[in-house]
Amino acid sequence: MSGSAKPKAVVLLSGGLDSAVTLAMAAAEGFEPHALTVRYGQRHAAEIAAAERVARRHGVAGHDVVDVDLAAFGGSALTGAGEVPKDRGAAAIAAGIPVTYVPARNTVFLALALARAETLGARHIFLGVNALDYSGYPDCRPEFVAAFERLANLATKAGVEAARDGQPQIRLHAPLIAMTKAEIVGKGAELGVDFASTLSCYDPRPVRSDKGARHCGRCDACQLRKKGFAEAGVVDPTDYEA
Repeated sequence: MSGSAKPKAVVLLSGGLDSAVTLAMAAAEGFEPHALTVRYGQRHAAEIAAAERVARRHGVAGHDVVDVDLAAFGGSALTGAGEVPKDRGAAAIAAGIPVTYVPARNTVFLALALARAETLGARHIFLGVNALDYSGYPDCRPEFVAAFERLANLATKAGVEAARDGQPQIRLHAPLIAMTKAEIVGKGAELGVDFASTLSCYDPRPVRSDKGARHCGRCDACQLRKKGFAEAGVVDPTDYEA
């Protein structure tokens, strides 16, 4: 990026491995990252603490934590009392949309990021969705990202005025979209991501005072995380229960 001032970017930061790598990539590409984390009614607060650790580690320009209670609607094992799937094989993980899908979550998150971007004067939004090693979520697909980018430029003052004046429009960046989990881990290692600070687990064990929450080691997210480190040949610092 040229010029003395870095362009601002809003980075959706869940505290998970993927969002931490996305944040590191945004910074490496010359953006001034402003992290946005959503407390959406998830069953545990451990990922909020993880997001705060990651934000501090990477020295973001700002970190907003916004409350939107998606648990009020239910419909997901992550916001309700339903069982989180455990010990599923790769074929089962890749088949269908799992009960851990939170209805319209990424649509809501991106709408919030878009609003924050407008108030900051930012034209860039980063999100860590992935369409290869992922658990069947419809809002992690390239078609979704492209559609929301079109909406962002139609639905905002910034987008309309940019089109009118021939200025750069709002861009959605999904740098992990076509990467395997192993490639994501490798990229994170290259950029110095502190993987031990991140939390991927859908059903973490109780928070401990020294190291945060412990990964269950058996949910879909933990299995994909383990697979990524193993295939990348990177030492996995994660504390798993199993």
